[in-house]
Amino acid sequence: MVCLSVALTACHNDKSMLPQDRSDSAAQEVYNAQVRRSEHGKLQLEMDAPIIKKFDRPKPRTLYHSAQGRRVQLRLYDEEHKVKTIIEAGNAVSFDDRDIMEAHDSVVVIDFSNNDTIYLKDLIWNSAEDRIYSDNPVRAKNGSRITEGDGFTSDQRMENMQILHQRGVIEFKD
Repeated sequence: MVCLSVALTACHNDKSMLPQDRSDSAAQEVYNAQVRRSEHGKLQLEMDAPIIKKFDRPKPRTLYHSAQGRRVQLRLYDEEHKVKTIIEAGNAVSFDDRDIMEAHDSVVVIDFSNNDTIYLKDLIWNSAEDRIYSDNPVRAKNGSRITEGDGFTSDQRMENMQILHQRGVIEFKD
């Protein structure tokens, strides 16, 4: 006597167990990153970011975060490969579909050619318009002078920086 036994098993995928909104999930994450951009073999900029998270939805964007006391830092170079300007921030976001980057959380711009240090709440870099700007109050330090203003604007090479509606130049002694 021969007995034949067949067992049928099935696997059931339950879509209700998957999260409905996965917009909080990064498509890519990078830690302790250094990004470099060059043109014709000449270094234009370097960015150090402790954490980078790239999101594809709901809107394509890349987030740059500080971590462990290290802030997001962008270094712009001149023609002689010397650091011309440093931009530092606590956090930044790049909107990949609009060529716009926003820096937030105590932004500092150091311009070595003019010996200026500019303190801002936020900064917007619109590369399509060749413009870096802020519409929030600004404080700039140059040597023993402090200047305040209502905003900031520059080209993206940081060669034509201006503090808007300057007021209150304060001289002090070190």
